[in-house]
Amino acid sequence: MEAFPVIDMEKLNGEERPMTMEMIKDACENWGFFELVNHGIPHELMDMVERLTKEHYKRCMEQRFKDMVASKGLVAAQSEVDDVDWESTFFLRHLPVSNISDFALKLEKLAEQLLDLLCENLGLEKGYLKKVFHGSEGPTFGTKVSNYPPCPKPNLIKGLRPHTDAGGIILLFQDDKVSGLQLLKDGQWVDVPPMRYSIVVNLGDQLEVITNGKYKSIEHRVIAQTDGNRMSIASFYNPGNDAIIYPAPELVERSEENGQEYPKFVFDDYMKLYAGLKFQAKEPRFKAIKTMEKSTVSLGGPIAFA
Repeated sequence: MEAFPVIDMEKLNGEERPMTMEMIKDACENWGFFELVNHGIPHELMDMVERLTKEHYKRCMEQRFKDMVASKGLVAAQSEVDDVDWESTFFLRHLPVSNISDFALKLEKLAEQLLDLLCENLGLEKGYLKKVFHGSEGPTFGTKVSNYPPCPKPNLIKGLRPHTDAGGIILLFQDDKVSGLQLLKDGQWVDVPPMRYSIVVNLGDQLEVITNGKYKSIEHRVIAQTDGNRMSIASFYNPGNDAIIYPAPELVERSEENGQEYPKFVFDDYMKLYAGLKFQAKEPRFKAIKTMEKSTVSLGGPIAFA
């Protein structure tokens, strides 16, 4: 198995830029994930966010999680549990209005830098992806903070069940001591290695649609562990709710199949569909949203996808 792709962002500023861009291209086409080092977010800021996150879990979330586990009888489970995750979460929203600190601003800037790097590799004009994400009120950006406490039966309960992410580009600040995140590559589950002060990047369903399948959103999961409490801070840079998502015409023209493989839709419509189908395969979601598009047009109602 190839080594998990690790991208040194500092190398984008010198003679190693072409090689680094090629590494990003390969990661997007063949992994859907990569890990960033030297990304410009100060280590002291990451230390502070980690400390505050862990303190909040101990103070506000730990007992609530224990109560949930007890109410569902998870500790006594004798067979595989497939309708709940061994995960404690809370959410922070940054855009359109931010309710967190400098960390969110730096993540937002990094996400937009990455989108432009993707545009460069795809041969799209600079800013194309940000423009598509914008909608009428700008992109949405929020953070899911998760803790995965020690699990007595990791063989029966997943930390987080397999899924792809619905949105745009996801930036993950994960625990560097407790592992658990895995992605599915070539039919095998591959560990995403914990690295101190790194940011893990993965591509969501919207980028698969916009790139007409050149880049793919990849199924991933979290394996519960018997020891250690894994921290995960995943920030989702997504299209605005009314953004219209469709394959970039330039990429459709260049595709070997010479056709548009993916539907055109309003992002919020896709998210409503995703809410009930998150842990199912993405392909039926794409087919369902395409059917919704056709039925809207054939009924003569408002053409929400135009």
